Amino acid sequence: MRIVSLLPSATEILFAIGAGDDVVGVTFECDFPAEARSRRIVSTSAMPEGLTPAEIDRFVIEAMARGEDLYHLDEGALSGLDADLVVTQDLCAVCAVDVSVVDDALAHLGCRAEVLTIDPYTLDEVLESILTLGRSTGHAAEAERLVADQRARLDVVRRATAGRPRPRVMFLEWTDPPFAPGHWIPEMIEIAGGEPVLATPGERSRRVTWEHVGASEPEVVVVAPCGFDRAGSQRLADELVASGALPFGIPVHAVDANASWARPGTRLPDGVEELAWILALTRSSA
Repeated sequence: MRIVSLLPSATEILFAIGAGDDVVGVTFECDFPAEARSRRIVSTSAMPEGLTPAEIDRFVIEAMARGEDLYHLDEGALSGLDADLVVTQDLCAVCAVDVSVVDDALAHLGCRAEVLTIDPYTLDEVLESILTLGRSTGHAAEAERLVADQRARLDVVRRATAGRPRPRVMFLEWTDPPFAPGHWIPEMIEIAGGEPVLATPGERSRRVTWEHVGASEPEVVVVAPCGFDRAGSQRLADELVASGALPFGIPVHAVDANASWARPGTRLPDGVEELAWILALTRSSA
């Protein structure tokens, strides 16, 4: 099987279940595992580099208002790879190539590749997507073992935090403007022993104001802007603290959004375990 993955999360899942050798095409954002960087890149971003969070937000809003795609799909590269399976999404036009773009490109090329759409909104759906990819690639047993391991790790944290005080967590999926968490992230916060504030489980993240953030009375703030690694999140967290936008005296922690939060892949338990440690520190210092 020849697989093109248009999702960084799907790419890491495919490698984790033993289908990495079959992956022939990826996106410019597919950076885990490192081996994925050796595959042919078939999609790039239309967004200029070096923009601030506010400039990125404005670029996205204006591009979508004009009906423009935020990602470019290289049809020539896609054609040359002779794919049997293309993995894409219909979850968020800001996050990756949309399935409609893929369908149009394959129809134009006369390619008969199967298109598999991965659209998880909850933690269970993320785990189910691993099983789906396993069944679709002939690695069902490996996928089942991986999911069992993921569930076991989450259960360990869930049991360890049961009955303990639950600090109020303001999780920022974007910083300028601030976005409150959605999708699987509120569940992750709860498993880690926190109470997510301004959160909408199983729904899209949403724009809020700093007044909303302050009124929610958070006890800890987690900075995890979508698309940023730990160093990028830390830089934005430092800027927020310096700006005075956050309630004074509240602990602020930056995490690797790409690795353990924003991408619905194999590393979400890492994020839960890290947050559980952060909240344990918050309780001990209260």
